[in-house]
Amino acid sequence: MGVNPTRRQIVAGAAGLLAVGGTATTTTAARAAPKDFLWGTAISAHQSEGNNTASDSWLLETITPTAFKDPSGDGCDSYDRYEEDLDIAASLGLNCYRFGIEWARIEPVEGMFSEAVLDHYVRVLEACHARKLLPIVTYNHFTVPLWFAMRGGFEVADGADLFARFCARATEKLGPLIGMASTFNEANIVLLRKVLPRFASDAAAENARAMIAAAARRTNSPRFSAMLFGDPEKISRVMLDAHIKGQAAIKAGPGNFPVGVTLSMQEIQGVGPNNRATQAEETMYGGWIEAARQSDFVGVQTYSRLRIGDKGLLPPDGSVPLTDMGYENYPHAIGACLRYAAEHIGRPIYLTETGIGTTDDAVRVKFINDTVAEVAKCIADGIDVKGYLYWSLLDNFEWTSGYAKQFGLVAVDRKTFKRTLKPSARTLAAHARANRL
Repeated sequence: MGVNPTRRQIVAGAAGLLAVGGTATTTTAARAAPKDFLWGTAISAHQSEGNNTASDSWLLETITPTAFKDPSGDGCDSYDRYEEDLDIAASLGLNCYRFGIEWARIEPVEGMFSEAVLDHYVRVLEACHARKLLPIVTYNHFTVPLWFAMRGGFEVADGADLFARFCARATEKLGPLIGMASTFNEANIVLLRKVLPRFASDAAAENARAMIAAAARRTNSPRFSAMLFGDPEKISRVMLDAHIKGQAAIKAGPGNFPVGVTLSMQEIQGVGPNNRATQAEETMYGGWIEAARQSDFVGVQTYSRLRIGDKGLLPPDGSVPLTDMGYENYPHAIGACLRYAAEHIGRPIYLTETGIGTTDDAVRVKFINDTVAEVAKCIADGIDVKGYLYWSLLDNFEWTSGYAKQFGLVAVDRKTFKRTLKPSARTLAAHARANRL
C-alpha cells in the first residue's frame, strides 16, 4: 500500500492546528525540502466515503461466509463530509491530497455513467483547488462495480477495455481539474499475495474461497472475481493491459497532468545462504517495473520489509517491534524502497503511501519523524523524491481487518463521525509548514 469553497463547520479541535508550530512533537529538521515538494495524506474512496453499495466489496462484506471482520457501512461518511476532511488537510499546512474516484459509483450499471456522481467529484476537485491542495486522483483502489466482478473482473481479457472506457469517461469530465493521477493503487498487490502465504492461515484462505463461491451463487455468476481474492496470474496480466490502455485514455485528456502507477514496494532482505530473495522480488513485481518505466511517475507505497530465507518468507525478527497489523515497524524499508525505485525505474518518485497501524499515537509520531529522516537521506544522496503522503488522514475501513486497525492522523467517531485530530497530525503539520526534512 492507497478522495466548494462553501465550508461545513470544521470539526472540533481542528482550528487549533492553525497555530500548530508550538504543539508538534518532532525532531529538529536538518534541511529544507525541495521547493515544490509535496506534503500530503492519502485516502481511498471505498474505505472512507461509505455506502458504496454498487461495488463488489459491498457484497463480499455482507455475505455469509465473509472474510471481512466488519462491513464498510457508512465508512467515515466522507462522500458527504469531504469538505471537513479537506479543511483538516489544509489546516495542517499540506499542499496535496490523494483520493480515489469510485468506479462503482460512476458506472453502477454496465454502460450507464452517472452524471450526478461525476458532478460530485468535480466539486471535490474544485474544493481541493480552493484550499490550494493539489488533487492526486486514483482511478482504481481495489474495488470494482459489482457487474464487472460478476462477468469475471480482471480475470477476463476485455476487462482491460472496460477499465479504459471508464478512465476515458471520467477524464472527459474531471480531467481539467486533476493535478496528478494513477491508474491503479498498488497495481501489483495480487502478486504480493504470492510472496506472503504465511500472512493468511489455511482457514482464512478457505473462508475467502467460500466467500467468493457464495457471491457467485448469490449473483448467479460462476465467473465472479474480486481483485483481492482472485487468480493472481490472470488478474496481473489483464491489469497490466488495463494500465497501459487506461493510461493512454487518461493522457488523451482533457487536462494535462502526470499519469503514473503506484506499486506496493516492500524492502526484500535475503537471509542466509541460498535465500530466495531474488525470486521473491521477481514474483512481487512481475511486469510492473517495466510498466512504471513507461509512466510519468511511480508512486512508492511501503509499509515494512520482507525477510526471505531458503524456503521463502521468514517470520518477523523478534528484536523488531510489530505494528498492530502484525508486521514489523521498520521505517528503514521506506528509504530502501525509494532507492530501489530510483535504480530500477528511473522515473520521478513520490512516496504516495506509507503509514502505521497503531493505537499508540506516540508510536505514529516517531514513525512519521523516522519516515521524514529516510526521505531526507535519500534526497541528500541525490535521489529525486518529490513528495511524501501519509496513509491515512482518517481512521477508516481497513479492508478485511474492518475498523479495528487505526492508521489515521484523525480519529473518527463511528456513530457521530466527529473528527478528532491526534498529536501525530501536528507532527506532520510541523514538517509541512516549515517545508523541512
